[in-house]
Amino acid sequence: MTARTTRPLPTVGGAPRPSARRRLAVAGALAVAGSLLLTACGDQTDGAGAGDGDGGTKAQKKSQAPLFDKLPKDIQEAGVIKVGSDIAYAPIEFMNEKGEPDGVDPDLAEAMGKVLGVELKFENGTFDQLVLGMNSGRYDIVMSAMTDTKERQKGESEDAEGGADFVDYFKAGSAILVKKGNPEKIETLEDLCGRTVAAQRGTANETLVKKQDKECDEGIDEFIADKDTDSITQLQNGRADAVVTDFPVALYNELTAGGGKLFEVVGEQIDAAPYGIAVSKKDTQLRDALKEAVQAIIDNGEYAKVLKEWKAEAGAIEEATVNAG
Repeated sequence: MTARTTRPLPTVGGAPRPSARRRLAVAGALAVAGSLLLTACGDQTDGAGAGDGDGGTKAQKKSQAPLFDKLPKDIQEAGVIKVGSDIAYAPIEFMNEKGEPDGVDPDLAEAMGKVLGVELKFENGTFDQLVLGMNSGRYDIVMSAMTDTKERQKGESEDAEGGADFVDYFKAGSAILVKKGNPEKIETLEDLCGRTVAAQRGTANETLVKKQDKECDEGIDEFIADKDTDSITQLQNGRADAVVTDFPVALYNELTAGGGKLFEVVGEQIDAAPYGIAVSKKDTQLRDALKEAVQAIIDNGEYAKVLKEWKAEAGAIEEATVNAG
């Protein structure tokens, strides 16, 4: 099962006007000169000037986060964890009207960043290339409604080349989404036989459709899309009879698309399994720090607040785990 919507991560404001830059440059030069004089003539005792200047203040703030010291040194120094994500899977992750990452995952990541003392910065990518991108150094982690499976852990699935460890933080299954009123009377996976069914490439939902197809007397006409939003567009346009997607995504579309007048979820949630934050198998220190961060936001209540905001409480877990899929 594989899903992907709410508050954007904060961005840095616009640059100062040229005149302001010139004034800042002059002030900066004077400040540097003054600090050199103070260094030569001032207090030389241990700890003198600790926290002075922007650099000292930032380092001090970061180190005060309860889990900052758990992070690898390179992450501490960068102050950022690069997060690979397919940001088109509302309400789990999506781009809001401001063009910023929003949803369950970005909000959970923001809460985790507060206890880790670094920013978790989302970078958009193609879902079935995210783990490969992480293992190639493009991202530090993957957080993209990715189902933790043994095949992905071992790198045996096509979308997880090189394998990964998973810090499990949520639980969801698949669901069948159809047009409002269910004109094709679809209720179960068996009812998909002989129908056109859309799913996203590289996801557990695609696997589910292909597995069901093998059990059909009349096969499923599969529409496998690179983006989950493309699958749902096919349903809306009448080119697909159903979409198999993650349960939270299906429910979100039922409630919000067209003011709740376009789609409905049929049947029960299928094969609920954990979503995991993918981490390189070589980076056990980062993996363990993330596990502690997930547990910390569960314990301090921020986790529950995020899920309630996105009406995703059904996927809540009580304990962070590793490779539980």
